Amino acid sequence: MTTQRKVRLGVIGLGNIARQHIQHVREGLVSGCEITALCSRSASPLASELGVRHFTDYRELIDAGGCDAVLIATPTFEHLAGGRYALAAGLHVMMEKPLGLSLAEGEQLLALRQPGQVFALMLNQRADPLFVAMREILQRGELGPLVRCSWTMTHWFRPEVYFQVSDWRATWRGEGGGLLLNQCIHNLDIFQWLVGMPERLRAFCHFGKYHDIEVEDEATAYLEFAGGASGVFVGSTGEAPGCNRLEIVGDSGSLLFDGERLLQTHNDPGTAAYSRSTRDMFGMPASHTRDITPQRSTNQHATVLANFCAAITRGEALIADAAEGLDALALANAMLLSTWEGTEIALPLNSGHYQRLLDERIGSSRLRQKADIEANIDMSQSYR
Repeated sequence: MTTQRKVRLGVIGLGNIARQHIQHVREGLVSGCEITALCSRSASPLASELGVRHFTDYRELIDAGGCDAVLIATPTFEHLAGGRYALAAGLHVMMEKPLGLSLAEGEQLLALRQPGQVFALMLNQRADPLFVAMREILQRGELGPLVRCSWTMTHWFRPEVYFQVSDWRATWRGEGGGLLLNQCIHNLDIFQWLVGMPERLRAFCHFGKYHDIEVEDEATAYLEFAGGASGVFVGSTGEAPGCNRLEIVGDSGSLLFDGERLLQTHNDPGTAAYSRSTRDMFGMPASHTRDITPQRSTNQHATVLANFCAAITRGEALIADAAEGLDALALANAMLLSTWEGTEIALPLNSGHYQRLLDERIGSSRLRQKADIEANIDMSQSYR
């Protein structure tokens, strides 16, 4: 019996999230993977602890030939260059979210993927059993035709220190946006993963409303879907404690996630059929609600990384192919564009037009000087 070789993984970037991934590998939570190289701007004792080579230039790490794949966990503005170099070298790539600063950057990266090359995105919430359960219910058609959906996700509160200790966060040049490109990119991905992409949207974003930043920290969008369904998305990093409430309503029932429990309601008969047939002026269809909250202790990040390695060694289907990161980027970009132009935006998004307007803002944006502050960091508090 032969032992399958582990994927030799190089980690590019050693910030908070990269260290989380490395710790998961060290703890044996990511099967089929071994870290063989690290890259960061300055030397790190982690390399000695792991017994691997350290590089200060991602190109040198890639050219050294000791890796089958790389995990790119650099600031967002470096995703395009790092991803481009790794893909051109034929390596498999796991990219931290988002895919790039914009839809156009994501499209550029995907155009470089070679046959047989595994290119994945760390959309870890797709491994959350709760969202998986919701998707399965929707795909089985249990709710009937979509009527309305809404997500109020203001549970992403970030204090000022979060931005002060970073030179790139919440700048057009470093991140291409704020709330929508960083925190809510997860929610936008899950939203469209569950109900699909809207045909058009109108959004209202507020820039630096709660923080000393140049990008958005609050957004409200109204969406319209094919078939007449409507949707609302609300996000904020300025409310405390905030709210996490996702509601999907169909003709035959609904799903409600209140931040803790998942409730499913079934209507009998469906709403439209009841409305046409009843003679009760104030009647409504009979309904039954049950709690279907699944056990959610899964380590989402480790699950997605292990899946990436299994896709390389065994051809396992990816939880989140990089191409699936385009729709969340398109939604975030469209919401910003709608605000900038004060109008409704039709989808699919014109990525070139958006990129030109983003480039104008990047041109006048600067990375900030990091504040000399000793911040308390508990990464477990950042996943919401």
